[in-house]
Amino acid sequence: MSKRNIIVDTDPGHDDAIAIMLLLAHQEQFNILGFVTVAGNQTSDKVTTNMLKISELTRCAAPVVRGSLKPLTRELETGAEAHGISGMDGPDLPFPTRLPLDMDSIEFLYSTIMEAREKVTIVALGPLTNIAKLLLAHPEIKGNIEEISLMGGGINKGNKTATAEFNIYVDPEAAEIVYSSGIPIIMSGLDVTEKANIYPSDWEDLHTKGIASRFTASLLDFYAKYAKEHGFEGSSLHDPCATAYLIDPTLFEGTFYSVHIETKGELTRGMTVADKRSFAQAPLNVKVLTDIDRQRFIQLVRDSILTLDSQLK
Repeated sequence: MSKRNIIVDTDPGHDDAIAIMLLLAHQEQFNILGFVTVAGNQTSDKVTTNMLKISELTRCAAPVVRGSLKPLTRELETGAEAHGISGMDGPDLPFPTRLPLDMDSIEFLYSTIMEAREKVTIVALGPLTNIAKLLLAHPEIKGNIEEISLMGGGINKGNKTATAEFNIYVDPEAAEIVYSSGIPIIMSGLDVTEKANIYPSDWEDLHTKGIASRFTASLLDFYAKYAKEHGFEGSSLHDPCATAYLIDPTLFEGTFYSVHIETKGELTRGMTVADKRSFAQAPLNVKVLTDIDRQRFIQLVRDSILTLDSQLK
């Protein structure tokens, strides 16, 4: 069985880092072609620096490319309240010695996807700005994209606002372009990610393990503070759902819906609107993940991080 080609579009981010490490621990399944950053959890400079830090920590040689500095038509709103000043507060990692690849991000995405022998899966862990730009500039590329596994949205509620999840809220216009593209989409939204909770007892022992484990524990120590301030018992591992699905889809349950993005509503900007009517006629464009086997998911996360420890010895 051939490896699945992967490009990760990301704005690291605590949970982004863990999602990426899950992929790196399963390189028997994946051929990681590169990482493209997008402003979201923090500014472009900060999330690109964070991605380079993750690459150096994990000794991943895949190229890192700086992507969009801001949404398509709006000013950037970051997630600093959850991810801190750096976008990945907590771990004390050295400033990276690597530099991002000196290449336009859309050119990188286009050339990498078109030159790949097999179709490419995009893992989207932040706002969908880069992917929307790619589709606007090169609509012919759709046939070369196998699917998009994304973290974003929620068909029952939001977190940035009452109706909108952060990634979609930041750039709803980009999200609507992607959701309307006809490319198969797997949506890890709040409906499932808020069930993917990790508790201190699940990671406490990681403080005494290897490089990847200690990094993960430091990430979760900081991330848990934000969760506790907002009344959550555990921290939701949002972004890792999008990568865990690719590793083992049997961890999840999902339903196909017609989903589109509200771009104009005063109270509903960024809402992922799913047509749940029994007589709905619109094409079912998104597989919305709705449930997760939490215990197996947490075991996958732990096993993956410990595997990465072994690889980094």
